Amino acid sequence: MKVALCQYDIKWEDKEANKRKIADLLSDCKCAKEIDWLVFSEMTLSGFTMNTAVSELTDSDRAFFTGLAAEHNINISYGGVEKGYNNLITLDRKGNRVNTYSKIHLYAFGQEDKYYKAGTKQELFELEGLKVMPAVCFDLRFPYLFWNQAPAADVYVVIAAWPMRRSEQWMTLLRARAVENQAYCIGVDRVGLEGKVEYSGNSMCYDPLGKTVIDSGTAEGIYMAEAPLDKDLVKKTRERFPFLGERKVFPWQ
Repeated sequence: MKVALCQYDIKWEDKEANKRKIADLLSDCKCAKEIDWLVFSEMTLSGFTMNTAVSELTDSDRAFFTGLAAEHNINISYGGVEKGYNNLITLDRKGNRVNTYSKIHLYAFGQEDKYYKAGTKQELFELEGLKVMPAVCFDLRFPYLFWNQAPAADVYVVIAAWPMRRSEQWMTLLRARAVENQAYCIGVDRVGLEGKVEYSGNSMCYDPLGKTVIDSGTAEGIYMAEAPLDKDLVKKTRERFPFLGERKVFPWQ
């Protein structure tokens, strides 16, 4: 399955403008017909806002992504708020919802915990033969979430609004999650300014050995891997280096 990452300059709290931007980016994308799975950043249509009236998804918002998936025959993962939860939502090629994950670790430093409800359940879902574990932004800093699902997961997907000033940490943590769990790790961030906060994109995909599969750099656009995600590579990596089986449960008794 060929994955593509969409990083774009989200217009602050303007969903309709952002829908037009996404549609244009996909229409202009030369590789659009090759994409099997398209991933967007956190709070895709609104930006990372504490204005819950704007961030909450409407039926029209959901219909936009459903139509996009069906029109282009692609699986889609996007971010949006539902019933007060900051979600990562995945749709299949027909626009049917495959999975909804609610962000577990809210970003208290940015007061996210004062406006949104924390999720309480990890998710693992299948997408065209691949087992996928979703996470949202701040979740990336908590490796136990990724360890918990490592034996079953082929791919981790993390959508984010991660500031440019910490972009090195973002890329380092994504690669670390791939290497330590011997799975693909996808991370999608936005670009542009959000008030005084600048975002650099740096949407990435690393393979189970930590090799770069996609490096989106800092420019707006849709970036696709030349090679498909390979479930067999995950299996072979774990067979050759059976490190997962050597993990121990702490504290020791």
